[in-house]
Amino acid sequence: MLVLAIDTSGKQGSIALARAGDRSADQPDVEVIKIASLVGGTFSAELVPQIAALLSSNGFSKADIGAFVVATGPGSFTGLRIGLAAVKALAEVLNKSIAAVSLLEVCVFISGSEGKVMAALDAGRGDVYVGEFDVSTRSAPKLREHILTRSEFLSRARGRTVVTPDSALAEAAIAAGLSVSKLAPISAADVARLGWRKILSGETVAPERLEANYIRRTDAEMLERIGS
Repeated sequence: MLVLAIDTSGKQGSIALARAGDRSADQPDVEVIKIASLVGGTFSAELVPQIAALLSSNGFSKADIGAFVVATGPGSFTGLRIGLAAVKALAEVLNKSIAAVSLLEVCVFISGSEGKVMAALDAGRGDVYVGEFDVSTRSAPKLREHILTRSEFLSRARGRTVVTPDSALAEAAIAAGLSVSKLAPISAADVARLGWRKILSGETVAPERLEANYIRRTDAEMLERIGS
């Protein structure tokens, strides 16, 4: 099956075209055919033409796509909206399934870490997006995804393995005496591999139910922070 994966969550984005087999969710077979980079700030004008060019240059058309995978966040509000809108439109027209992927879950997936794991991504303004996972050899159940200050993150991560592609967060965690797995930058290829696992497991969403995963603070947390 031909899978198209999109990540527009950050300052830079990417699209991955992959050929996926169907062995099992435990042993997924994914061959990344090509990755195309997207320049931040131009996603709205660049995304659809880049998808068309990626398909055409590899001898495919939209009709050949068997499923879509998209990073739903956390990340840039504008970037995520653009990526999700494109996937919704294409999946609806082609009547194809969508796997929605959290970037925090991608961090855990590509790290290969097991046990108590905390994925971390820079949220800006001194905040950190974190995902708490309890990973066995067969699954990575997500306990919670939320946003913390840098100090809250370092405190809560004690007793867990921190996985992150962010150098500053990795260095801060190491300095705090935490166990850290520093990752390479996440790309749409990583999103495609985790998304295919979800597709094999039946974890898909209809276009009208696809939503961004912004992980914003609650109103109470915002008021408490303003008042402190």
